[in-house]
Amino acid sequence: MNKLTILLSLFLAFSVPKSSNAQATVSKAEISFEFVSKGVKGTIEGFESTSRIDFDNPENSTFEGSVGVKTLDTNNGLRNWSLRSGKYFDADDFPRIQFKSTSVSQKDASLVVIGDLTLKGITKPITIDFIKKGNQLKGSTAIYSYDYGIKIKKKREDNLVNITLLFNLDSPK
Repeated sequence: MNKLTILLSLFLAFSVPKSSNAQATVSKAEISFEFVSKGVKGTIEGFESTSRIDFDNPENSTFEGSVGVKTLDTNNGLRNWSLRSGKYFDADDFPRIQFKSTSVSQKDASLVVIGDLTLKGITKPITIDFIKKGNQLKGSTAIYSYDYGIKIKKKREDNLVNITLLFNLDSPK
């Protein structure tokens, strides 16, 4: 259940906020999630990214990346196994969660990244808001696992997953 949330969080993590007079790439990511109605928290790993962030001209930035579904972890082995199964995330047929930005803009102190999240073969638009602190970007978004065919609870509104992304940034050499 929470694993669905984690996977969604990881895909969202591929966006990066703006900083002045610099360009950067994402070198490392920590993605966590919470399946709100059950209070289940977890992480997802296997992060890969080809994102390029232009802090001087955010609209020239691209955020693209993925995470591995089999890395979904809720600190409960049986739950992890269940979430990775065909009933929920279906890690065998859909091994990666993917995100690709469609637009990046600056709003006040935030970078707003809009893009497409693909989970379990279903693509939906999402928005991730990032704040830059030093050489890191911290982002957050929320999705409903129900919209991606992952129905932990019967009602859509009971399938809310909050996702937090923490990216370490590297300047190109």
